Amino acid sequence: MSALFIIVAAILLLGPLIAIHEFGHYFVARKLGVKVLVYSIGFGPTVLKWTSKKSGIQYQLSALPLGGYVKMLDEREGNVAEEDLPFAFNRQHPWKRIAIVAAGPLINLVFAIVMFWILFLPSQEQLNTRVGKVLPQTPAAEVNMQPGDRITAVDGTQVSTWEKLNFALVDRAGETGTIHIQANRDGQPQNFQLPIQDFLKDQSQSPLEVLGFTPYRPNIPAVVSKLSEDGAAIRQGMKEGDQILAIDGVVMKDWYDVVQVVQASPEKLLKIDVLRQDQRVQLEIMPQAKRDNMGNTTGMLGVQSDPGKITIPEEYKQTIQYSPTEALMMAVDKTGQISSMILNSIVKMVRGLIGLDNLSGPITIAKVAGQSAEMGWQTFISFMALMSVSLGILNLLPIPMLDGGHLVYYFIELIRGKPVSEQIQLVGLKIGMVLLGSMMLLALFNDFMRL
Repeated sequence: MSALFIIVAAILLLGPLIAIHEFGHYFVARKLGVKVLVYSIGFGPTVLKWTSKKSGIQYQLSALPLGGYVKMLDEREGNVAEEDLPFAFNRQHPWKRIAIVAAGPLINLVFAIVMFWILFLPSQEQLNTRVGKVLPQTPAAEVNMQPGDRITAVDGTQVSTWEKLNFALVDRAGETGTIHIQANRDGQPQNFQLPIQDFLKDQSQSPLEVLGFTPYRPNIPAVVSKLSEDGAAIRQGMKEGDQILAIDGVVMKDWYDVVQVVQASPEKLLKIDVLRQDQRVQLEIMPQAKRDNMGNTTGMLGVQSDPGKITIPEEYKQTIQYSPTEALMMAVDKTGQISSMILNSIVKMVRGLIGLDNLSGPITIAKVAGQSAEMGWQTFISFMALMSVSLGILNLLPIPMLDGGHLVYYFIELIRGKPVSEQIQLVGLKIGMVLLGSMMLLALFNDFMRL
C-alpha cells in the first residue's frame, strides 16, 4: 500500500466528514437568519475559493484537511454595520446559538446512521454466536464453556451477532470482576461467570481471546503451501509441503494454532517440528517482528497455507435480512452503542483503567483508512461511519474550543439570564487549548511510536 494511496484514502474519509459537520452549522445558521461569511473545509493556506454572487458567502478549500470552520457575522470578531446587527451570531437568542452549534456534531451522528442503514439493508450470511473453539488455560476453559455453546446474552444484554457480542464485552474494558455470559447447549440454558482483571486495559487485545472462546474457524491443515522469499522460515530451511506438527513441544492441530503461536512470539526462537517426506525434522526459526497500525508487535514466519474449499457447517451459519425499517432501527442502535462505548472509554482513560497509548492521531487514522479502502467499499463505509460517530461525540465533550464547550456557555446563559463573562471564556479558551494540544501531541506521539 503506497503512501499516495493512504493519503487519498484519508482525504476521501475525512473530507466528507468535515464537510458534513461544517454543513450542519452552516445550514442551521442560515435557516435561523444568521449571516454566514465563510464556509471552509480545511485550515491553513487557501487552495481554492469562490464567492457566491447571490449570498456573498465565500466558499473555500484549505491546505490542511484536518478540520474546517464556518465564520459567521459576530461583533466580537470585528465591526458590524448597524443594518446587519440583527443577523450577527452574538445577537441571537441562546436557543438559536445552541441549535447552530449542536447541528455540526448531530449531523455527524445522523450521517453515521445513514451509512450503517445502507450496510444493514443487503441480506447477510454470517456466523452465528456459536462457540467454535475454547482456548486452554483461559477463563472460558475454567468455567467449562464448550465448542457448540451458542451465546445468547452478555451481562443481560441480548446478543445475536459476534459484533454485538464484542460491543458488550468492550463495554467492560478496564474492569475487574466477572462477566456473566448466558448460552444455549443442546437446548439447555447455561450460565457462565468469567473472571476478569484489568480487562482489556491494553485495548490491542481481542476480548474473545482474552476470555478464551472464538467463533467457528474452518479446520485448515498446518501444511506450508508457499514461502515468502524474504521470510524467516525460508532462511532457516523450511520447505513447501512441510506439515507443522509441533512448536516448542506443543502439538499444532491446525493452521490457526500455528498462527496464534507465531504471532505471539516475535523475535523469539521457536523449535518447530515438521513432517517432510514421512520424516520428522526439527527447525529453529525466529519469527520476524511486525507492527500493525495500532503499534502492536506480532511475529511472522513468512509462510502461507492453502485453505482449499472451505465449508462451514450449517449449525454455525445464520442469514440476516432486515426490512428498511428494521435496518434503520439497527443503524440507530449501533450508533448509540458506539457512542456509549466511546464515552465509556474516555471516562476509563481519565480514570486510568485504560492506557493512554490507545489514543490515536491522524497518522493511524490515515493508515486504517487506506487498509479499509483496500478491503472494499463496505469496510470503508463502515470505518467512515465509525469516524463520523467519533467526530460527533468528541465535539460534544464539554471542553472549551469544542462545540460542547460553547454549548455549556450558552446553557449557563439560559439559566443565568446573561452571558458568561468574556474573561471567564478567555480562561476557558486557554484551558481548552492546553487540553486539546496535549491530546493531539499524545496522539501524534502514539502514532510515531506505532511507526
